[in-house]
Amino acid sequence: MENSSEIVSFVLSMYGDIGHLKYLYFLLTMILYVSVILANTALIVIIYVKPNLHEPMYLFLCSLFVNDIYGSTALLPCLMVQILSETHDISLLFCFIQIFNIQTYVDIEFRTLAITSYDRYVCICKPLRYNNIITTRRVQIVILVIWIVSFIQVGVLLSFTIRLRFCGTVIEKVCCVNDLVLELSCSPNRMLSYLNSLLFGLVFGVTAPLVFILFTYVKILSVCLKASKETKTKAFDTCTPHLVSIMSFVFACFYNIVSQKFDMTFVPLELRVILLTYAFLIQPMLNPLIYGLKLSKIRGAFKRFN
Repeated sequence: MENSSEIVSFVLSMYGDIGHLKYLYFLLTMILYVSVILANTALIVIIYVKPNLHEPMYLFLCSLFVNDIYGSTALLPCLMVQILSETHDISLLFCFIQIFNIQTYVDIEFRTLAITSYDRYVCICKPLRYNNIITTRRVQIVILVIWIVSFIQVGVLLSFTIRLRFCGTVIEKVCCVNDLVLELSCSPNRMLSYLNSLLFGLVFGVTAPLVFILFTYVKILSVCLKASKETKTKAFDTCTPHLVSIMSFVFACFYNIVSQKFDMTFVPLELRVILLTYAFLIQPMLNPLIYGLKLSKIRGAFKRFN
């Protein structure tokens, strides 16, 4: 087993020297982080205390909100520390922990959105069988499986990375990314780690859920084209928040992938940082907003809760 004892830390080079603006950036990040926690926690509490929200769809949403808190916590506290830091070093151990947390957040988000799309498909395309197919017990099991599988899968992915020997130290991002860490390796077997990252990270974690989501929405669209106006309205109302959430998260992940492969220095640094942290700053705020405002049951429960 190769070790990485020669290198004890990496440098996150994208922070650069921002002078006294670091205090402003720190304050804005802290406000956003606190807002993410409060907004998502509020909806989790509302779903928990309101018996009329103890339905399959809202259990999926509760899992999504918990994951949004988890995802923002995977990056934002570290981001705030690095903003105030002068050196922007991150230890190998903490870097690997951050990779694990970020990757599991992404996998759980995509899989939860995928299974929620199936819930919408059954609700719209098979309404009479909905209560038989989508039961509370089955939803609880599926949510548990999503979280367990994601943790195990990312654990396997990371087990290949931590075995490598590293010769480089500079990561041109605001956080640790598995593919960029692999580029710093000088181990002869790092190609195996690349293949593992491609299989477990991109194929199983991202592509498979997106293909499933596309399949379910093709089915929903085919039914809506032949359905009544009432069914089309119902489909629009229930699917709009879900589609907005999917497109937002896909955009965030797509930019992160593109920025790893191409030179993005033509984009202003501040905008690059915002886009790179979009999935951890904007997405966790977007989900509670769109679901809280669009879904009438949550909106009504929130008004009565106050």
